[in-house]
Amino acid sequence: MQDSFQRTVDTLRISVTDLCNFRCRYCMGPDGVPLCAHRDILSFEEIERIAAVAVSLGVRRIRLTGGEPLVRRGIVTLCRMLGAIPGLEELTMTTNGSLLVRHAKALKDAGVARLNISLDTLDPEKFRRITRTGELSDVLAGIDEAERVGFAGTKINVVLLGGFNDDEIPSLVHLTMQRDLCVRFIEWMPIGGAYENIGTFLPADAVLQAVPSLVPSGVDGVAARYRLPGARGSVGLIPSMTHKFCGRCSRIRLTADGKLKPCLYSAAEIPLRGLNGDALTDALRAGILQKPKEHRMDRTHPSETVRRMFEIGG
Repeated sequence: MQDSFQRTVDTLRISVTDLCNFRCRYCMGPDGVPLCAHRDILSFEEIERIAAVAVSLGVRRIRLTGGEPLVRRGIVTLCRMLGAIPGLEELTMTTNGSLLVRHAKALKDAGVARLNISLDTLDPEKFRRITRTGELSDVLAGIDEAERVGFAGTKINVVLLGGFNDDEIPSLVHLTMQRDLCVRFIEWMPIGGAYENIGTFLPADAVLQAVPSLVPSGVDGVAARYRLPGARGSVGLIPSMTHKFCGRCSRIRLTADGKLKPCLYSAAEIPLRGLNGDALTDALRAGILQKPKEHRMDRTHPSETVRRMFEIGG
C-alpha cells in the first residue's frame, strides 16, 4: 500500500481514548481538556473493523495510544481482538507507564509485543511538576514490571526541554547500560498548540554534546540510533523539528472519535465511523493518498491540525 509519493504505508496508530490520568504541562491545562462524549468514542468492534480493513490493505503494525490507553476500560480485550487479525505482524502500545504494574502481564498475554513508555525526568519533584498528577515511582515500577513479565526492547520516550531536563541527559542515557531499553530523545513539537512552556526548545543534537561517547549504530524508523560502549540498550534521537524525515513516513492515524489522519501535523481528517465494506476500504485508500509530501511545521509555525497530541495519539 503506497501513497502518492510512493511511500509504503504499513503502520497504523490508534488512539483509543482522549482521557489521561496525567496533566502534563506541555499538553493540557490543570483541569484537563474538553473530552469527547462517550457516545462519540469508537467502540472496540468499530476499531477492530477499521483495523482489519487497514491490515487487508497492507498495514502490518498497529500501535495503541491515547490519551493514556490503559485508562480505557477493557483495553486488554481490545488487544486480544486486534492481535487476532490475520496478517497483523506487530501490536504495540504507547503509555505513560503509571498503570503498568497492574496491566503489564495481561498485555503481554494478550499479544502486545512491545511498549513505548513516556518519561521526561528521573527527578521525583520535577516529575510531579511536569505531570501535575503523577508519581515517578509508579512509572519506574511499571518499567520494572514490564521487564519482569517479558517485555524486551522497551522504548523510553523523553521530550527534550531546555532548562527542565537537559541536565538529566547523561542520567537518562545511562539507563541503557545495564538494561535492554532504548531511550529516545524527541524534539518538542508544537502540535495543536500547548498550554504551558515548561522549557525551551532543545535540538536532539544536544544529546550528542552532553554524551560525546555515544557511537552511531544505525537507524530505527525515524530514530537515529546510538549506543554507549558496552551498553545492553541503545539511544535514539528523533529530530522531528530540525531534520524532516517525512520521506520515510509509513504511518496513518485513527483518532478516538473515528477520523483518519494521514499526517500527524496536517488538518486533513477523513471520517471513517459508520463506514463498512467497499466504502470503508475506499475511504482508507483516499486517506492514504492525502498524505502530504512533508509537513510545514517549524519552531515559528505550529502544526496545521487543531487537535493536540492527547487527541491524536503519540
